[in-house]
Amino acid sequence: MASKKTNTLIIVESPTKAKTITKFLGSGYTVLSSFGHVRDLPKSKIGVDIEHGFEPHYIIPRTAKAHVKDLKEKAKKATDVILATDEDREGEAIAWHIAHVLELDSEKAKRITFHEITKPAIEEALTHPRNIIMNLVDAQQARRILDRLVGYELSPFLWKKVMRGLSAGRVQSAALRLIAEREEEIKKFIPQEYWSIHANLKRSQTTEEFSTALVAIDDAKVGKLDIANEKQARDIVAAVKDASWTVERVTKKETKKMPAAPFTTSTLQQEAARKIRFSAKQTMMIAQQLYEGIELPSEGSVGLITYMRTDSLNVSASALADAQKVIAKKYGENFVFVGGRKFKTKSKGAQEAHEAIRPTDPARDPENLKDHLTPQQWKLYNLIWRRFIASQMEHALFDTTAIDIAARDTADNKIYIFRANGIVKKFTGFLEAYPTKFEDALLPNVQEKESLTALAVTPDQHATQPPARYTEASLVKALEEHGIGRPSTYAPTISTIQSRGYVEKDKDRRLLPTEVGLKVNTMLVAHFPNIVDIAFTAHMEEELDGVAEGKTDWRKILKEFYVPFHENLTKKYDEVVKENMDEKTDQICEKCGSPMIIKMGRFGRFLACSNFPDCKNTKTIKKTIGIACSKCNEGEIVEKRTKKKRTFWGCSRYPACDFATWENPLKKKEAAASEEAAVETETTEEENE
Repeated sequence: MASKKTNTLIIVESPTKAKTITKFLGSGYTVLSSFGHVRDLPKSKIGVDIEHGFEPHYIIPRTAKAHVKDLKEKAKKATDVILATDEDREGEAIAWHIAHVLELDSEKAKRITFHEITKPAIEEALTHPRNIIMNLVDAQQARRILDRLVGYELSPFLWKKVMRGLSAGRVQSAALRLIAEREEEIKKFIPQEYWSIHANLKRSQTTEEFSTALVAIDDAKVGKLDIANEKQARDIVAAVKDASWTVERVTKKETKKMPAAPFTTSTLQQEAARKIRFSAKQTMMIAQQLYEGIELPSEGSVGLITYMRTDSLNVSASALADAQKVIAKKYGENFVFVGGRKFKTKSKGAQEAHEAIRPTDPARDPENLKDHLTPQQWKLYNLIWRRFIASQMEHALFDTTAIDIAARDTADNKIYIFRANGIVKKFTGFLEAYPTKFEDALLPNVQEKESLTALAVTPDQHATQPPARYTEASLVKALEEHGIGRPSTYAPTISTIQSRGYVEKDKDRRLLPTEVGLKVNTMLVAHFPNIVDIAFTAHMEEELDGVAEGKTDWRKILKEFYVPFHENLTKKYDEVVKENMDEKTDQICEKCGSPMIIKMGRFGRFLACSNFPDCKNTKTIKKTIGIACSKCNEGEIVEKRTKKKRTFWGCSRYPACDFATWENPLKKKEAAASEEAAVETETTEEENE
C-alpha cells in the first residue's frame, strides 16, 4: 500500500527567509511568509481591557489581512503546520498569534527555532519540534501592553501641557533622559587647568633623542591634576634646569593583547558605528538581510550570519572547529588558539541558550563575496567575519620598555623622575584578522646609571574636557550597562527619539537633545519620575525576564505599575500648568500685519503669526552664519535641513538663487584664513633671515 503523501506548511516572518529555507527542503514542504505580525493592538483605541486583568484586544491589521487569508487557505490543505518564526520573545509571540488566526491549538501547535538559516540547522530543528512557550509569549505581551499604556495615556497629557503632537514611550523616555542629563553636565562643566612637564633627552656621544614626561617627585607620584598652575610648572622647570640626568631603571617585559569576543547585538551596533559609520538602525537592517539570505551564484539564497538579536557569547563547537581550519589555512597554524576560546557575557539577563553573531560558514571569506553583496552588506559581513575569526586566534605579543630617568636637583635635594615608554610589536596574532591602529614606539638602548643630557624641559598647559555627548554607539553601550531594553530594542529606541524630534545629531554625529526634547524630559522628570528613572526602567526589564522564566505573573506586574501611574497622571492634570512655548519677536507678518511669535514644533522652533487661527502664516527660522552667498552676492548663507534631517548650507534667496553645499562655508573660510596666516608667517620668517 502506497504511503500517504504529506504536505507540511512551514510559516516564517519574512519572504527572504522563506526563500532561503525552501531550497533546503524536499517536495513535501511549502514555506510561506506571514510578512511580520499578523495581529496587533488597534491604533484607534487603547485596545487593553484594564478592568479585566489587562486583557488585550488584538485585531488583524488591514495590511496583514490578505496574507492571513492566504495562510488560512494553505493551512487547510496542509497535513502539518510548523511555526518557524525567530527564536526570541517577539518571534514566539508572532508564532502564537499565527496559531490563533489559523485556529490551531496553541497548546499543541508545532514550533521550531534555529540560530542560523543553514541546511543542517533547519534539518536539526525539524527533528525536534516543540510547543509554543507561553512564558515567552506573556513576556512579550506584557512589554507591548506596558508600552501601550504609557504611550496612550501619557501622550495626551504632553499634548495638553506642552505641545500638540508629542508622544512618550517607556524605554525611549529613559534614553532621552540619559542624553538630556549629559547635555546638562556639559553646560555646567567648568574646565580645570593642569600642566605637564616634558623633557627631551639625548644620549652622550650619540645623536639619539627621546621624549619623557614627569611622573614622580621623590617617592610621590605626579597625578594628572597635581601641577595645577603655571607657577608650579615653572618652578619645576627651574629646579631641573641644572640637574644631573641619570637612567634610574630600565624595565622590559612582554605583554599580551587579547582579542575581543564575537559580536552581540550591542557590540555589533557599537563597532559598526565606529568602524563603518552605520547607524544602529542601518546595522540591524543590513544584518537582517545577511541573516535571512543573500543570493549567491553557486549556492542560491544563503544565510550568511547567525541570528543578529542576541546578548549571548556562546559559539557552537562545530563553528569553533571550522574557524580553526580557516585560520590555519589563511594565516598559519601558529595563529590558531588551540582548543577554541570561550567567552562569558556580562550583560544583565543574557539569554545564554543563544549564540553570538558569527558567519554561518567561516570558510566564506569576505574577499570572495565582494561581487555578490552591496557595499553596505559587504562592510558589515566583513566586520562580523573578521571579529569572529580574530576571537579564535592567538593573542598579539608586544615588547614594552619603560625607562625611568632621575633628574637630581642639588639645590632642593629633590629627585624628579621622568619616564619614557616604548612598545614594539613582536607577534601580530589576531591583529592579522582584526587590525587596529598601531605604531611602534622605539627607544634607544640605554643602560642603568647612564648619564643623559637634557636638550629641553618644557611645561605644557592643559584643561580638563567636559564629558562627550553620546554617539549612537556609546548610547547603546549605556543602555546595555544600565539594563534598559534588550537587544531587539536598542535600534528602534534610538531611531524613535530622533524621529519624534526629541534628539538630533550635531556636526560630529553626536546626539544632541532638541529644545522640545529638553522640555519633555524636564516635564517627565518633575512629574513622572518612574517613567524616566533609569533604575526603575531596568527593574521593569528584570520583571519581564521573570515572566519569561515563569517566575512572575504578567498581569500582576502590569497592575503594580499601572495603578500608581494612572493615579499620578490623573492628579497631574490638575496640578501642572501648561508650558508657555511662545516667544515674542519684532518681526511683522507680511500677510496680515500682526506680530510674529516663535513657536515650538516637533522639529524645533519656527515663526508663526500671533493672529492664529485667523492667519496661519508660518516661516522657518533661518540660521545665518555671517557669510554672503558667493553665487548671487545678494543673499546670505543659511543652515538648512533635508527631509532626512541632514544638514546643508544654501542661499537665503532660494529659489531665486539655487546655491547649496554639503560643506560648511564657515569652516572652509576659517581653514582658508588659517592657511593664509601660515603662509604669511613663513614669508615673515624668510624676510627676517
